[in-house]
Amino acid sequence: MKREEAKTTTRASATLWDRTRQLASQEILETALRLFTEQGYDETTIAQIAREAGVSQRTLFRYFGSKEDLLGGDQDRFGRVLAGAISEQPAETGVWDALHAGIAAVLSLHDNSEQALQRFRLLHNTASLRAGWLEKRLRLQEELLPLVEARMDAAAGAADARARAVIATAFACLDAASMTWVANDGQSNIMDLYDECLAAVRG
Repeated sequence: MKREEAKTTTRASATLWDRTRQLASQEILETALRLFTEQGYDETTIAQIAREAGVSQRTLFRYFGSKEDLLGGDQDRFGRVLAGAISEQPAETGVWDALHAGIAAVLSLHDNSEQALQRFRLLHNTASLRAGWLEKRLRLQEELLPLVEARMDAAAGAADARARAVIATAFACLDAASMTWVANDGQSNIMDLYDECLAAVRG
């Protein structure tokens, strides 16, 4: 009986700890996004974010590995979610539909549309962030290459080049969709815009 009670207590403590961490992480993130929006990404310091969020810089870095992570979250996590969603699609799913599922899964990681709009606005309007994102995206495209190649007809030849072109096109359409979404102040659905951009290219 005591052993079961101990297990229940441990589970309850773990759950409370997880909730506390989640709330603290959300508070830091909301503070960072507010400051980035009000005064600019480059002009905002980690020390200022920590101070206004009511935590130490050391605590902040336990939740977020870098200043860039405060804007867009863990880019490595995005890559894992994207690759995972593509891999989970049935073998008969076409490459474009598989990429669509992956991109939708990544966009769903945003807590809400307002935060997503803030992040995309900052990303598209901050040169340093844009450059960093492009570098990471090129690396991500290389990581996705085997998954996309596996869904293409290798017998047709030049699978590697075609797979690269497909991945680059999908990301370019996501860029175009998110830029349009930001320009329209989030008044439309970003995945609908992505589909429109992709149809324009493929048409």
